[in-house]
This record gives sequence, structure tokens and C-alpha cells, in this order.
Amino acid sequence: MSVNPDSSDDQHYDSAVNGTDTSVDESVDEGGQSAPESEVARLQALADENWDRYLRATAELENFRKRAARDMENARKFALERFATELLAVLDSLEMGLQAANGANPADILEGNKATLKQFAATLERFGVQELDPEGEPFDPALHEAMTMQPSAEVEPNTVLTVLQKGYTLNGRLLRPARVVVAAAPEKAE
Repeated sequence: MSVNPDSSDDQHYDSAVNGTDTSVDESVDEGGQSAPESEVARLQALADENWDRYLRATAELENFRKRAARDMENARKFALERFATELLAVLDSLEMGLQAANGANPADILEGNKATLKQFAATLERFGVQELDPEGEPFDPALHEAMTMQPSAEVEPNTVLTVLQKGYTLNGRLLRPARVVVAAAPEKAE
């Protein structure tokens, strides 16, 4: 039997489907069956090669899964690293303010607290945290939590009269709603 070295598996498939085989000259043994040893050896080598590819692909996929899981775990662990580093400057300012408070003028302490608050707010802003202070704005249930309603003739009904607690968003997503007092229509005297 001779095997055409230029033939591919596709040619074998096409010839089997079309009923013509131009690549293999088969010999028939006494039992009437064709079993060329070189063809069996070639197919075994092809099967071994495919098995090796399968094992390598499986190992590569498993390594990828492990690496992705490790990367996700590190991302969860250290997601706040930059934010925490920035907050350390605020912490340092608070500690220095407490140390300087002994025997200090109350006006100086107040000024230091204002500076630290400003530094803290700037740090939050750098990380996408925005303050919601909706006083005088229309009530928005998606951003505000109405604590109570108060009749008012000065502003339109459903307007925020007072902010009891500011709200905050993170990159446009609500972190905490602003807790507010909402204006109601004034009660009519009977």
C-alpha cells in the first residue's frame, strides 16, 4: 500500500463521501478486509497528536481559570487601595488637629476642622462621590427620602424645604438618599 504524503484528512473524507479514493492504494488480506498497517499507524499518530492537543488545551484553560480567579480575588481585596491611601492624608490631618488642640484657640481649632472637612470632601470627589444637597429643588424619590411633609406657602408643593441629612452618589449611582422635609400645599383656613 502507498500513501500519498500530500493528501490530507479532508481529502480522505471527500473520497469516502464521493466513493472515490485517490490517495491510498489498499491491499486486501485473505479475509477480504483492507487493513493497511501504514494507514493504521498514520491514524494512530494523528489520534495521539489530537489527544496531546486536547490535553494541552485543557491544561491551558484550567490555568486561565485559576489566573482569572486569582485576579478577581486580588481586585476584590485591593479595589479600595488607592482610595484608602488618599484617606490617610485626611486621617493625618485629624490626628494633627487633635494634637494641636491642647491649649489652642477655639477659632484655630474650628479653622483646622473646616480645612480637614474640605480635604475630605475633595478626596471623595476625586473618587466620584458627589454630594446631594437638594434644598429648594423639586422632590425626587429616586434621590431623596421624604422624612416628613410640611405645609408651606412660600414654595411650590413637592419642593425640598430642608435637608436633614445630605445624600451621596458614586459615579452617578445613589449611595445614600438625601433625607429631606418636603413642602406640602398650605392648609386652607375654613
